[in-house]
Amino acid sequence: MKEALEYTREYQKKIPFLSHLKILTEELGAGSAKLSLPIEAHLTNSMGTVHGGVIMSLLDIALCTAARTLHPGSIGAITIDMSTSFIDGGTGARLLAEARVLKDGRSMSFVEAEARNEDGSLVAKAIATVRVRQREKT
Repeated sequence: MKEALEYTREYQKKIPFLSHLKILTEELGAGSAKLSLPIEAHLTNSMGTVHGGVIMSLLDIALCTAARTLHPGSIGAITIDMSTSFIDGGTGARLLAEARVLKDGRSMSFVEAEARNEDGSLVAKAIATVRVRQREKT
């Protein structure tokens, strides 16, 4: 999985929005991914907690990354549908997201993820349907 982790970090560097948020893939497994995001002042809302759009972005990337682990030859993953429940505010130095594939098919994966503060407190939970894009056959 070390090769897969390096490959994932390399392709993620090519995504400007992901680089802007400074999201880092911490761990990969077969059908799972753990990511982190440093909490910076410009990512917060008027209450001083992480903006919901930032949290959803972290969850979205974690969901798609987990799905891609089961399709190493794919060219990408696209979120078809995502439902997110916000439980508490994102605070501290960084947010952590953990995603896992619930059911995987040839081109669709059903995935869930949680975002937590470093102290382990739950910030948000998401469930999504992800389409994995395969390379065109020649």
